[in-house]
Amino acid sequence: MTAPSPPRRALTPQSRPVRLGPRSIAALALVSATGVAGFGWPFLAPPTSQVNAHAQDAPWLFAGLLVLLVAVVAATISESGLGPKAVAMLGVLAATGAALRPIGAGTAGIEPMFFLMVLSGRVLGPGFGFVLGSVTMFASALLTGGVGPWMPFQMLAMGWFTMGAGLLPGADRLRGRAELALLACYGFLAAFAYGTATNLAGWPFMDGNASNIAFDPDAAVPVNLARFLTYCLATSLGWDLGRALVTVLLTVLLGRAVLKALRRATRRAAFETPVTFDGPTV
Repeated sequence: MTAPSPPRRALTPQSRPVRLGPRSIAALALVSATGVAGFGWPFLAPPTSQVNAHAQDAPWLFAGLLVLLVAVVAATISESGLGPKAVAMLGVLAATGAALRPIGAGTAGIEPMFFLMVLSGRVLGPGFGFVLGSVTMFASALLTGGVGPWMPFQMLAMGWFTMGAGLLPGADRLRGRAELALLACYGFLAAFAYGTATNLAGWPFMDGNASNIAFDPDAAVPVNLARFLTYCLATSLGWDLGRALVTVLLTVLLGRAVLKALRRATRRAAFETPVTFDGPTV
């Protein structure tokens, strides 16, 4: 007779340092809607719209978007009761991501910070992921001198990127190779989505007389869409492909160890356990 195999240990649900409540969800929806409008206005506004006549006022829109981003972060932190342990983890991961970004600066999309954002969002959830993504991009902009009107859009896109990893299915059940395959596929596709979104932030402000792939405020939407796709193929496809491949490679090679470390740190932090202090002993 063969001995019965030992029962598999049940996976316990992961604790989350940030629980999105109604106020945080409403603020996130507001800033996301504003971001979608800010990213996609060349395709949302008809050629006769007054929006095209005020295209050069975009820096003011960017500044307003940054204010909304800060408000989302503040609302998330205040409503969720983000404790000192979660703040410490946020600081460590944001600093690590900001330090990883300059490693491949200017080299065919070698940006290892994206793989860390995917794994962090997966383990720590969508709420923490959005805060981490936006804060990491802000810190890396300060570190690399990349502060400008494009920075709020980069913060928002990275917040979406990291939050999306936290929304993937099977967070409490899926493990092993299947999970790594899921994260690698997400990282590959989301890397292109990030690049496309950030392209939209700068493409409308090219000099229309300089190139036939620049935004034309007098052209119809299909014409501008064709121009934008050509612009992406000509300027950023290689960079986006490099980012996507590096994200997949690092996820496959280092993902298991990093996920294990993040989950161990999450268990030990016990974010959902209130901190209590014992009174003085007599």
